[in-house]
Amino acid sequence: MKQEPAAQSTPPPSPSPNASVQSPQEDGDPPALWIFGYGSLVWRPDFAYSDSRVGFVRGYSRRFWQGDTFHRGSDKMPGRVVTLLEDREGCTWGVAYQVQGEQVSEALKYLNVREAVLGGYDTKEVTFYPQDTPDQPLKALAYVATPQNPGYLGPAPEEAIATQILACRGFSGHNLEYLLRLADFMQLCGPQAQDEHLEAIVDAVGTMLPCFCPTEQALALV
Repeated sequence: MKQEPAAQSTPPPSPSPNASVQSPQEDGDPPALWIFGYGSLVWRPDFAYSDSRVGFVRGYSRRFWQGDTFHRGSDKMPGRVVTLLEDREGCTWGVAYQVQGEQVSEALKYLNVREAVLGGYDTKEVTFYPQDTPDQPLKALAYVATPQNPGYLGPAPEEAIATQILACRGFSGHNLEYLLRLADFMQLCGPQAQDEHLEAIVDAVGTMLPCFCPTEQALALV
């Protein structure tokens, strides 16, 4: 299997050239911020928010290239979690959460520990296109793991990534649960949401899982 597939999805049509990017804060409104999640944040944000929207960002592809020694792995056996790779033709689906007022500082404080301190992620501004209103994009904050962080593992064949995921567990649970919950989210987004890298790893796990443990134990992992 090729190690690095081409563009992973065909996103919905681009908004019209005259469409304006919405600012996270309007005059007279309380301070607000949109936070884009594309990994575990899509099912477990664990911070208070005012609104959430499913959608996508352009110019990035999701990859299981970041090592995790806390949430989904250990120092001896780091798990594999996702980051964003700049990709001109890429499209990554996820969830954007709006935080307002006191929620902003509380969310950022929490995510600084969860994503930056424990995860090795940096922050980056992205343009988020809601699924229902792609002609009304939003500026959002995303957490991205770059090759410069010490936990970065980089590319590997999907079969090797699947093997690593099946072997790892951390304080937040088994690495397999992380993979399958992300795959479930993508299915809920509909046929327009594609992720060839994610699908290839899920397929590889499906061929390997019977060799690792009986069905009953496999189901217990998730």
